[in-house]
Amino acid sequence: MKVTSLFVLSIAFFLSGNTLVKSCHFHISNKCPYPIWPANAANEGHSVLANGGFYLPPGEQKKIQAPADWVGRIWARTGCTLGPDKNPACGCETGDCGGKLMCNGLIGAPPATLVQIALQPDKSKSNFYDVSLVDGYNIPVSVSTIPYSSKCYIGGCNKDINDCCPQELALLNDKGEVVGCKSACLAFDNDKFCCRNAYGTPSKCKPTVYSKIFKEACPSYYSYAFDNPPPLVNCVSDDYLITFCPSTRVSEIESA
Repeated sequence: MKVTSLFVLSIAFFLSGNTLVKSCHFHISNKCPYPIWPANAANEGHSVLANGGFYLPPGEQKKIQAPADWVGRIWARTGCTLGPDKNPACGCETGDCGGKLMCNGLIGAPPATLVQIALQPDKSKSNFYDVSLVDGYNIPVSVSTIPYSSKCYIGGCNKDINDCCPQELALLNDKGEVVGCKSACLAFDNDKFCCRNAYGTPSKCKPTVYSKIFKEACPSYYSYAFDNPPPLVNCVSDDYLITFCPSTRVSEIESA
């Protein structure tokens, strides 16, 4: 699973000061009309949260605690075949981590919409976060601080990318339905689309017809590795609301 270059740079920080916090909370909300299985994977040296994943029915929310210096990613698995105790024993259509309920550090199979987070325990410094489609998309997500702040908000999408996904990027389930949309890098493994080798700099790697589809649908997300302007947010907070299938109405977001 790839992580955007700008995100990697943003987490290279030094800690200072004495306004340290011990933990942060992520409030994971499911506004989708179907169940999801949120999952997370930590960067090397950081702990897995909530055993790496759990079941979340429509309309419900779960709070998980993270160390104040946690760095990693959060995504939602969809279309899981249920086993005992809501365990997706036979795998999921998107974001699957080996057919396990608790991913325990395993990275989900792309394409999946990724929330990437880098926390800092010094409360005088900002936490960094973004939403990435560098490996593709499965469902929309929003991220906001609690209490809500417009400058700390990453919104959802103007439209569902699965509805406009080009055939060559589409991930289909057993019924032939589009359940995810791969990035061009994931689909074609091409240097130009993957921003690598001769295309490994912002001046050489530019938006493509495929990344522009992602950007038009979800303007607040990374559509490719060197997206510009970078949709990276840095805000100070101990509590964050991560909403899958968010409402587009700000009044609902502010009161969530």
